[in-house]
Amino acid sequence: MLQILGRASSINVRKVLWTCAELDIPFTREDWGTGFQSTQTPAFLALNPHGMVPVIRDGDFVLWESNSIIRYLAAQYGGAQLYPQPARQRARVDQWLDWQASDLNKAWGYAFMSLVRHSPEHQDSHALAAACRQWSQQMAVLERQLAATTAYVSGDAFSLADIAIGLSVNRWFETPFQRPELPAVSAYYQRLSQHPGYLLHGRNGTP
Repeated sequence: MLQILGRASSINVRKVLWTCAELDIPFTREDWGTGFQSTQTPAFLALNPHGMVPVIRDGDFVLWESNSIIRYLAAQYGGAQLYPQPARQRARVDQWLDWQASDLNKAWGYAFMSLVRHSPEHQDSHALAAACRQWSQQMAVLERQLAATTAYVSGDAFSLADIAIGLSVNRWFETPFQRPELPAVSAYYQRLSQHPGYLLHGRNGTP
């Protein structure tokens, strides 16, 4: 059975949990990371040299990096509806997965650490204001895309890109700051909430 290593509150672990829910993949999970078993032990670092969650074990196969994991699960467990086979359709999904992992994730880091985690190292008011502007700029990119598709991130169909980005959208709405009005993103948030896996692992009160 698939084994997931990582605390359930981690946004990246929740990508994997939501994907498993969409594909009806049975799994077991162990708590690793902040507040639980240390990811800096030799045993864990042998699985992921970066010492981060999630990590999966699927038989004798070990994999880390959340977006790589959800791609693998879709490919291994019959998830073509989430990760289509045709090259151009798959490339659209990959494009937005990569954007989420690079541009969008970087945009919300400082603001999240300041406003949600209340990190003492992230309380500079000027840096926080800049971070909120940067985050809002990236969300405006998503707003334009969703206004164009009127459905999901990569087009008409729900995909892996929506799992990764949907969790980031949840974080956007759960972080307490003055947000610009983004009607297409708001409608998307409600659309995603029709997925039971999102209510369990995304829109569940955890930013």
